[in-house]
Amino acid sequence: MRHGKKFNHLGRKVAHRKAMLANMACSLIEHKKINTTVAKAKALRLFVEPILTKSKTDTTHNRRTAFRYLKDKYAVTELFREIAPKIADRPGGYTRIIRTGNRLGDNAEMCLIELVDYNEIYGNDSAKKTRRSRRGGKAATADKSEEE
Repeated sequence: MRHGKKFNHLGRKVAHRKAMLANMACSLIEHKKINTTVAKAKALRLFVEPILTKSKTDTTHNRRTAFRYLKDKYAVTELFREIAPKIADRPGGYTRIIRTGNRLGDNAEMCLIELVDYNEIYGNDSAKKTRRSRRGGKAATADKSEEE
């Protein structure tokens, strides 16, 4: 019976799918964002997010577990050295999928999957502007009193 075994097979056999997801995960770790189809990005998100969670605690066991999935020691080193400290305080949701339209050849739905903490455009939470009232608030009243 196949109860509870629901995930996208992506039209591939098990070995091909695992190898493809491992290669895509290594590319995502190396380049911080990759361009792919939406179906592959969703499958990659399910594949890579548990590995990113494990990388937050740097132990030998977690390194070996990450290597078991990624099969690339340079990607594992990059994951534990650069990415893990940056995502240490994030409780989950390490990747973002941004849809970019359809591919020209076969009209497949394309997207950009990226690591959330490495995007400067979306990730500027510290650069939020303060709300200003229409009347000016405290700063405007202080300037008026100095002029008088």
